Amino acid sequence: MPSHEGSILVVDDESAIRENLELLLSDANYKVTLAENGTEGLKKLESEFFDLVLLDVMMPDKNGLEVLKEIHLSSPETAIIMITAFGTIENAVSAIKAGAADYVTKPWDNEKLLLDIRNGIQQRKLQLENRELKKALKQRYGFSNIIGKSEKMLKIFDLVTQVAQSRSTVLIQGESGTGKELIAKAIHANSNRSENAFVTVNSGSLPTDLLESTLFGHLKGAFTSAISSKKGLFEVADHGSIFFDEIGTISLETQAKLLRVLQEREFMRLGGIETIKVDARIIAATNVDLKTLVDQGRFRADLYYRLNVISVQLPPLRERKEDVPLLIGHFVRKFCDENAKPHCQVAPEVLKLLVEYDWPGNVRELENVIERAVVLSPQSEITVDLVPEHLTAPAARMTLDEISILDGQSLFEIVDCFEKKVIVQMLESVNWSQTEAAEKFAVPLSTLNSKVKRLGIDIKRKAAR
Repeated sequence: MPSHEGSILVVDDESAIRENLELLLSDANYKVTLAENGTEGLKKLESEFFDLVLLDVMMPDKNGLEVLKEIHLSSPETAIIMITAFGTIENAVSAIKAGAADYVTKPWDNEKLLLDIRNGIQQRKLQLENRELKKALKQRYGFSNIIGKSEKMLKIFDLVTQVAQSRSTVLIQGESGTGKELIAKAIHANSNRSENAFVTVNSGSLPTDLLESTLFGHLKGAFTSAISSKKGLFEVADHGSIFFDEIGTISLETQAKLLRVLQEREFMRLGGIETIKVDARIIAATNVDLKTLVDQGRFRADLYYRLNVISVQLPPLRERKEDVPLLIGHFVRKFCDENAKPHCQVAPEVLKLLVEYDWPGNVRELENVIERAVVLSPQSEITVDLVPEHLTAPAARMTLDEISILDGQSLFEIVDCFEKKVIVQMLESVNWSQTEAAEKFAVPLSTLNSKVKRLGIDIKRKAAR
C-alpha cells in the first residue's frame, strides 16, 4: 500500500504559487514534485510517473497548452489540471478540449482544489482499471487462447482473423462442446467493436414472447407484467456484438423480426411505434444444419442466407486428435491454478487413453474430465483411476459375436439391447445430461425421455455414481 494519496507534479513559473501548492498538497498527504517551467516539467515526467500534473497555462518558455500536448504524447494516462488566471479562462477551456481533466482559477479555493485533485486521480485510476480489464478480456478471448495446431484449426484461425475486422454477419456451426461461443468472443475481442458490449442471447432457453421482449425491449403496459419500460438486448449491444447461441431454436415469428433488424438495422420495442436504429454485429451459432431446417420449413430461407454471409465450421474433437494433448495441458494448468494445486503431470497411459477416445461431447467433455481429475488427484500425477469409467471400459457396441449370444431373442429385443447400449454411452459422455444427449441424437427431449423409461435406464442411479 502507498504511504501517500498520490504523486503530483506542480509546473508553474511563479515560486510563490509553487510553494503554496507544495504546502497545501503535502498537508493533504500527497507526494509533491515542483518544476518552474514547462521544459523542466517534461524532463521530470521522463524519469518519474505522476498520478496528476497541476499545469500553469501562462509560462515564459512553453505555454501550458504546448506542454499539455507533449504530456499526452509521452504519458497519456496522466491526469492534468490546468491553473489559469481569470483572463485566460478561454485558454483553459481549450485545454479541457485538448484532454485536460479540469482547470482551476487563481486565486483558488483550497477545499475545491483538493476535491478536484482527488476526483482527477480517482478518474485516472478508473480509466486504468477499465483499460486493464479490457486488455485481460481481449487476452482471454484472443486467438492465442483458442487451443489447436491441427490444420483444420489453423485454417479457422486464419478465417477468424480476416473476419474480425469486418462488420459482416458470421454463422458458426459445429457440434455441442466444440467452442462456438469462444470463437464468437474472439471475433468480438479482436474487432474495432471490442470497446463496446458483447451480448449473448440463449435462444433455446426462452419462450417466444419472452425472447422478443428480451431482444427488442418493451414499453410500460405492453403486456400484463410490463410495469415499466425496458431496453432490449439489441439496444444494449449497439456499436458492439450480439451473439445468438443455438439460433435454430427460435420461432418463425421471431425469425421474421430478426430478419428486419438484419436488413434495415432498426426495430420497434413491444408496444411501441417508434423506430429505433441500431448498429450491432450479429454472430450466430448452431449445432444443427440450418439448411436442413430450411428444407423442413422450420427456418426461414431468407434469414438463413442473411446469417450465412461468413460461415465458420468448427470440427469435432475426434477430427483433430493432434490437438488433444495441447488441450489437456491447457486444462491441467487452468484447473491446477484455480484449485491452488501444483501443476499435475498426466500419466503416459492416461494421455494415450484420452487421445484414443472419440470425445462425443467434444472439448467441453474433455474439460470436464480434466477438471474432475485435477480436483480428485491426491498427488501431482493424474492416473487412470481418476478417469471416468466410460473412458476406460471397452466401447459399448454390438458386434456380430455379441448378437449371436442373443440367439433365440426376437429382432425387437436385439434392437432394444443395442439401443440401450448406445443411449447409455451417449449419456455417460455428457455427464448424464438428457437435454444435451437429445441434442446430439437430434431428437426431441420427450422422445429420449420415453426411450429411457421404456428401456429401464436408471438415470438417477447412474448420474449419482
